[in-house]
Amino acid sequence: MFGLFKSNPSKKMRKEYDQLLERAMLAQRKGDIKTYSMLTAESEELWKKIEAAEKQQ
Repeated sequence: MFGLFKSNPSKKMRKEYDQLLERAMLAQRKGDIKTYSMLTAESEELWKKIEAAEKQQ
């Protein structure tokens, strides 16, 4: 019953994940492949954290 008021940590991480992917896409469109690869790597690490957090729930 009181779980309704708990915040969902994976929801916040998913939003951050989406933002990272969007920034990576924009960097790729501009031709900045180095930034694209760095942002993609960050997003992959974040995705692993999201999966781990969702398995714990």
